[in-house]
Amino acid sequence: MSARVSHGGRRIDRSRRIRFTFDGRRYAGHPGDTLASALLANDVRLVGRSFKYHRPRGVLAAGVEEPNALANLGAGGELEPNARMTMVPLHDGMEAESQNRWPSLERDVGAVNTRLARFLPAGFYYKTFLWPRAFWKHVYEPFIRRSAGLGKAPTEPDPALYEHFHAATDVLVIGGGVAGLAAALAAGRAGARVLLVEQDAFWGGRAAADGARIDGRDAGDWIAATVAELEGMETVRLRLQTSASGIYDHGYALLDEKPERGPIRERLWKVRYKQVVIASGAIERPLAFANNDLPGVMLASAVRDYLGNYGVSPGDRTVVVTNNDDAYRTALMLHAAGLHVPVILDARPAPDGALMERARAAGIRVETGRAVVKALGSREVEGVEIGVQAGQGRVLETIPCDAVAMSGGWSPAAHLWSHVGGKLHWDEAGGMFVPDPDRAPAGHDGQPSAICAGTASGHLGTAEAVADAWQAGVEAARRCGHDGAGDGPIAEAEAEGAVMPVWQMPEAMGPELQAKAFLDFQNDVKVADVRLAAREGFESVEHAKRYTTLGMATDQGKTSNINGLAILSDQLGQPIPQTGTTTFRPPWTPITMGAIAGEAKGDLFQPIRRTPLHDWHEANGVHWEPVGQWRRPYCFIREGESPATAVEREVLNARSKLGLLDASTLGKIVVKGPDAGRFLDMLYTGVMSTLKVGHCKYGLMCSENGFLIDDGVVARLSEDTWLCHTTTGGADRIHAWMEEWLQTEWWDWTVWTANLTEQYAQVAVVGPNARRALEALGGMDVSKDALPFMRWAEGTLAGIPARVFRISFSGELSYEVAVPAGQGRRLWDRLMEVGADLGVMPYGTEALHVMRAEKGFIMIGDETDGTVIPQDLGLGWAISKKKGDYLGKRAQRRSDMTRGDRWRLVGLETEDGGVLPDGAYAVADGENEYGQRRVQGRVTSTYRSPTLGRGIAMGLVENGPDRMGELLTFPGTNGRTHRAKIVSPVFYDPEGERLHG
Repeated sequence: MSARVSHGGRRIDRSRRIRFTFDGRRYAGHPGDTLASALLANDVRLVGRSFKYHRPRGVLAAGVEEPNALANLGAGGELEPNARMTMVPLHDGMEAESQNRWPSLERDVGAVNTRLARFLPAGFYYKTFLWPRAFWKHVYEPFIRRSAGLGKAPTEPDPALYEHFHAATDVLVIGGGVAGLAAALAAGRAGARVLLVEQDAFWGGRAAADGARIDGRDAGDWIAATVAELEGMETVRLRLQTSASGIYDHGYALLDEKPERGPIRERLWKVRYKQVVIASGAIERPLAFANNDLPGVMLASAVRDYLGNYGVSPGDRTVVVTNNDDAYRTALMLHAAGLHVPVILDARPAPDGALMERARAAGIRVETGRAVVKALGSREVEGVEIGVQAGQGRVLETIPCDAVAMSGGWSPAAHLWSHVGGKLHWDEAGGMFVPDPDRAPAGHDGQPSAICAGTASGHLGTAEAVADAWQAGVEAARRCGHDGAGDGPIAEAEAEGAVMPVWQMPEAMGPELQAKAFLDFQNDVKVADVRLAAREGFESVEHAKRYTTLGMATDQGKTSNINGLAILSDQLGQPIPQTGTTTFRPPWTPITMGAIAGEAKGDLFQPIRRTPLHDWHEANGVHWEPVGQWRRPYCFIREGESPATAVEREVLNARSKLGLLDASTLGKIVVKGPDAGRFLDMLYTGVMSTLKVGHCKYGLMCSENGFLIDDGVVARLSEDTWLCHTTTGGADRIHAWMEEWLQTEWWDWTVWTANLTEQYAQVAVVGPNARRALEALGGMDVSKDALPFMRWAEGTLAGIPARVFRISFSGELSYEVAVPAGQGRRLWDRLMEVGADLGVMPYGTEALHVMRAEKGFIMIGDETDGTVIPQDLGLGWAISKKKGDYLGKRAQRRSDMTRGDRWRLVGLETEDGGVLPDGAYAVADGENEYGQRRVQGRVTSTYRSPTLGRGIAMGLVENGPDRMGELLTFPGTNGRTHRAKIVSPVFYDPEGERLHG
């Protein structure tokens, strides 16, 4: 039977019509409609298919808790999957498409899974995809990948604009229902800065639809007056269609705003607050009965919302089934709209209350102690079978209907409260978990930083909710230093009946019907699945959740978690508090990847850092390589060259003549102060405090766990000043590392640090002609005697103030010259001029890597992976045996760090002179019972050496240094196998004669 559309609907403008499409069919709606309300108004009840069984699903709810009505919105780059139809404002030209079906929504081949349900119980994937093992790669894995997920991922670039917005406020109020409005009004009148956000497109929640009265006025009038007053306050900001995605420690919140159609599609707010009032409301729970997932079965509050706000009903004959008083409001509203309510089924044996009496007075049939046993129909509701609530599925009567409005009680939306560590306690009378104000999350000052208010704190009546929220606003403002707000609004008290514990509801059905009663509507988790999980030993609520996938869909179990918890508790024969709850984590509602990225896409994906020589490189055939946020020359390509031949040319030239490398990106951190020496002694494995002024020393840094995290040359500039060089990608990280230890551990040491990486341009002058080139510039004595290896000197070169370091990462005679960044291009140009007769040639990072590998020098990130200690790399000589302590020292004494079979650094030389594949693993001979071969090493760096004319590699091999000369096997791609001999990692100039030249 078609859905009935009235002439009402307080949220929509019936004077205008807007066009949209769903699954290619054209429909019309009105401004103010959501996609869900517009589809219901057009008699579209089937809107999607469930994930596992592909069962037909209709709209269940009217808000963010909606699990069924998901759509792909838009097309091309603007495609947005998994959009909740209940939260999508309708706009002209909207294109929507249903999900998880093929070839069409009406005729979905995947629906065959319903007939296979007995073979697809909870956890079937854990049991099915284990054997035969050979099936995994070519059968199971492709099947799982094709089946996983809902919706379509866009494949084209998104042209829409997204932005991030930073804000600070005294009080953040989350939720714009009457409770949130009251809290914001109280805090605003007290003088606090207030930010009020609401995820819907309108203020006031459902109070107006429910006919509530506040301060002697209809709720709708009170809401309009309150919003007007708030908008007139200079200290208050209001935002609709803005969801609180998550709240975090130290007064930080993320808000996701979806503005009306305009240039900005989505805005991510990053908010700092002093106090947060969580007025996020409550979520109505469904009831468990057979076929409770049919299109036409809806939450009772949602039926009321669609009727009052959008003037649409899911059907003409609606059976109302409940275990609390609230659903009576839905029956009364349907009746007042001229729609038929055949019966109200109240599970409570002897309820009473004003709402029940009003229903009976209106002539609506009320049956107590009764429940729905089964909803009838295959594609939508055609009727219900009813029975005794405490029975075992015996049918007493069949009632024709085309819709079912169900209410299993309410659960406070305490997710955000839990995000920052707020605890819950079980309210036995209400049958719900509520926030425990005695265990509220604390801010950085140790004082409570969050307050739950209104229905979110368990006050389900309008009067109690508004009063509680007003006090929450007053208290939040007081904690921010603002006192006084006057008297709050007064809502008329309403008769509220007790809520019957929801876990008793499934007992009206036998085991066979429990296999058709759904808890998680999106993931197809049934009552029987939770009971099966408990019988199979998954008694922890977290284990049962993962075994059944209950609450793991895109709705995050908003309508299913408490019901599933109740069923699990019943199966275990223990009270719900003893079973506990799962952990609520951000986000409260999903956030698009576009919102997370903001403007960081395309050319703005991340800031690009350029050295002072960037423009010269651009003009001279550079082939760029991204290194962190830097762009470094990979090589310089000449006409007719490939990158590989360019690298070979650059290596050979640096080895035989003169090479220049732009080393400006290397980290340069100054550490200064009376305690700087002992501070560096703690950071580095070697002793830096005794380093002489004018000298340099190679240093290693380890984490607290003993693993190598960075290396570089340290130079002592003066008695209390050191300059620490770091890897290109490590400068910011290592500087932050230094500051962390100074602020948290050695806060009383007098040490200052400064990251001067971008203050200087640095050029490596490398090769046999390097000294001649610097001498040609004039100004400094760079002879071997005046500036020997691992020393530095300060002076001028070509009239430019310079600091010259006699260090080498190539194994050649080398100087690194640091000048002020603004003088970097001038120095480079002069070097190119004087080097013209010396065979000067720039080289890039790949030639740098080849030369360092020829010399056996390690590279952080290549030879290290977060599990490597210096001793693994043969760098024990860089660890002081005299000083007391350094970061990581104790960790390196653990048994796992000192065992004899650790993988250690060696050189690898192929039998045929070829190049080993990067990252290839060495395997031992023989196989285990599963046909597997033991891994005993891996390649960390591999290159073709132009200097040696063959492939070279470095690798970590089990007890490698003691296995010199042994051949290892490296399986490759396409069935090819490589053989390589373990050799010394120093392939070039092992005596270091060229280095010290």
